[in-house]
Amino acid sequence: MEPVGIDAVEVWTGKLKLDLPETFAPQKGEDPDKYRKGIGLVGSSFPDLYEDIVTMGANAAKRLMDRKGLTPDDIGRIDVATESAFDNSKPVSTYIAGCLEQYFDGEFRHANKGERKFACVAGTQSIDDAYNWIRAGRNRGRAALVIATDTALYARGDPGEATQGAGAVAMLIDEDPDLVEISNEQGYGSMDETDFLKPNQQFPSVDGKRSMQVYLSRMREAVEDFESVAWDMHPDDFAYVPFHTPFPGMVRKAALLGYRHMSRDTEIEDALADEIGRQPREDDYASREAYEDAIREYMDDLKETEQYQAWYDRTIEPTLNISRQVGNWYTGSVHIARIAALQYAAEEDRDLAGEKLLVGSYGSGAQAEIHAETVQPNWEQEIAQLNVDAQLQARYDLSYSEYEHVHDSHNHEKGAVDIDDFTEPSDEFVFTGWGRMNERQYEYVE
Repeated sequence: MEPVGIDAVEVWTGKLKLDLPETFAPQKGEDPDKYRKGIGLVGSSFPDLYEDIVTMGANAAKRLMDRKGLTPDDIGRIDVATESAFDNSKPVSTYIAGCLEQYFDGEFRHANKGERKFACVAGTQSIDDAYNWIRAGRNRGRAALVIATDTALYARGDPGEATQGAGAVAMLIDEDPDLVEISNEQGYGSMDETDFLKPNQQFPSVDGKRSMQVYLSRMREAVEDFESVAWDMHPDDFAYVPFHTPFPGMVRKAALLGYRHMSRDTEIEDALADEIGRQPREDDYASREAYEDAIREYMDDLKETEQYQAWYDRTIEPTLNISRQVGNWYTGSVHIARIAALQYAAEEDRDLAGEKLLVGSYGSGAQAEIHAETVQPNWEQEIAQLNVDAQLQARYDLSYSEYEHVHDSHNHEKGAVDIDDFTEPSDEFVFTGWGRMNERQYEYVE
């Protein structure tokens, strides 16, 4: 049976940038290090006035199809994952397909199109759907196009405002992939939660403290579930561990939890025993509360050890390089973490072929998914064709007042804002206005 996985990826970031330490922090009267060191972000990406989730997704998909030499006939399904959709009936995938048909010869008339919603985990779920579709033999030799695209805005003044971001990741799912093969085994942690939600509203309602607790709990459950069908993992099993990254500070907590779990009953725990003791076992405590207190104390000590810090710097830190500069991309977040890790490996001239990634996806509401990916022999040639760094460098640097205008322009309740575009579109799809049924309209600009 042929391996199935991600054959190609492309990224499209919003064309505007808000510098958090230098522009945002002074307006809030805050220490710039709150952003650099605390939440771990230095910039947020925003869409220009002619950009939205459709244009970003379509532009990423166009780049991917162009360089892979694909036509619409080569694509059997288009799945869009987003939590920024603007229509409760017509899926974003149809808008994106309509854009692509303006550029490519042919139509996606016989491609299945859909839209996935489960907060930030929906991008991974869409990959799962495509994987299962191919494995079932229903693809007729065609590939699947998965697009994770979001504009992650918060209400101004909300505690989450600094984590905003906008961008899209397009991924080609196919047999015999060039980038990574996806494991057949998956682990899940899922419960009905109200940590983050948008009940018929654009901007989210968030219980920040609860959201962190739910994120960690569901991740732990997903890791345990994965091990029940795969193998007992060890920290050294994986070259990199890309996590869902709403902000890097959140990943620091998830990484520590994962390392503690994977090092339990290993030579790592033995080596650390003289320094910080062995990990607490629940049977040794009179109550669950006492056990959890002991675990927290152990983890506080664990994160200060040289062993953990070296593993974190080697396995986690490289996955954060893009997220630090763009903020939270919701459904695309974990997928830019994967790209960042592979780019770093290429820059370090590391031969990753045959090595594994452990991918930790999460969506509020809430569900985590864990799966493994095996890096393929052609991974470096694929990653070398991305132009992420050039896109990031080309972003227009917003002043704070300009940021306020841009935020208003993308606020559904405020309507049109009388400001000019900040950048000039070229060889891309743009939003041009509304049609007679209040549908959004798009054109390709050369």
